[in-house]
Amino acid sequence: MFTEKEIEERLEERAIRPTAIRILVLREMLSMDQHQAFSLLDLENRLDTVDKSTLFRTITLFHDHLLIHSIDDGSGSVKYSLCRRGCNCKGKAFHVHFSCTKCNRTFCFEKITIPEIELPIGFIYENANFVFKGLCRDCSSSKK
Repeated sequence: MFTEKEIEERLEERAIRPTAIRILVLREMLSMDQHQAFSLLDLENRLDTVDKSTLFRTITLFHDHLLIHSIDDGSGSVKYSLCRRGCNCKGKAFHVHFSCTKCNRTFCFEKITIPEIELPIGFIYENANFVFKGLCRDCSSSKK
């Protein structure tokens, strides 16, 4: 479990002013499985006393300050995952994600990086998305 001071430091590292709601939201994110991505709905369900628009603005702020990154897993719902400390979610920080076709969970595999790809002159990429689809560890073991 993270102390309030540790959570405040994590926010301040990303130039985010710690407020009660931001501390609450980050504490909830830190309590989740760090390899599994979460959606806005997941957070709304876990923080049902927090106003939805406040939660959305907080997530947007966290995303803009690279505290979390977004994942398009093809489900139609944006998922998010906490960035590790020191990550800038650009260039060599791009990594692989996995979307389970059975349980619909999405996982972040930060240790499996996407190789840099040289695009033709004049093309500049701003984002990359690499998602494997299949059965996660839990679903594949229940299939045996």
